Amino acid sequence: MALAARTRLWRACCVALCLAASRGAHADVLHAVQVLREGGCGGTLAAAAPLRHEPALDRAAELWSRGSRATAALERSGYTAEASTAIHVRGSDATLIDALRQSTCRKLANPALRDVGVYREGTDNWILLTAPYVVPSRLETPVLANRALQLVNSIRARGARCGTHVFAAVPPVRLSDTLATVAFGQAVDMATHDYFEHKDSAGRSPADRVRAVGYAEKLVGENIAYGPKTADEVVEGWLASPGHCENIMDPRFTEMGIAYAPGRAGKRGMFWVQLLADPRT
Repeated sequence: MALAARTRLWRACCVALCLAASRGAHADVLHAVQVLREGGCGGTLAAAAPLRHEPALDRAAELWSRGSRATAALERSGYTAEASTAIHVRGSDATLIDALRQSTCRKLANPALRDVGVYREGTDNWILLTAPYVVPSRLETPVLANRALQLVNSIRARGARCGTHVFAAVPPVRLSDTLATVAFGQAVDMATHDYFEHKDSAGRSPADRVRAVGYAEKLVGENIAYGPKTADEVVEGWLASPGHCENIMDPRFTEMGIAYAPGRAGKRGMFWVQLLADPRT
């Protein structure tokens, strides 16, 4: 066999052996995690369902090992988590189970966590356990809308500072199905066409959109957001922004509609739209 061919064969064998060793180390860490989880940490805790191995979390664990914060590593890997736990522990194949049991077993046995990813280098093990974020279905809209209404009316009842403008307590707003439908249309339009602004893809303003469905308004205001996962997060974000906060605290508004739509074309966040209005009587 020619020298060049033997050299290529030797390199290929080395790569294969390295990959096999890496997969074996991977499997050893995953096995230790699953044994402790399914065994309830040796019978001291309730057994939990096995975790699903998620390759994106392997990438995140490696990024974490290279110096990124665990939360930043998750974002960079493209994985959206509802909750997460990061564990860094030292232990060889022979000692890893004991090391995990003694230091972080309660975290491993958390039944709310469902996915796992690992990275191993020598005796250092980086383990990420997560609960994946699931975009709320349309069936959950009434629950989220009522939660948003509760938060908005709570702050309206207390009064608030919006930037330099201080608002006294103002009357509550009520939910409007019509405004919610218009808000949903704008959220879907932003998600579909990948933009973020108050004018829709047809060039219509919020007032144009509510009039188009027969809603006769005295005044219309709109808050939009991209990214928040819950009603609590989106309302908190609006209250931290003076202009959005002033919309929420405006005493002239009497009705509200809120809706959301998941991002598309690689965007993992949610688009939110809140419409505030006062109908003509």
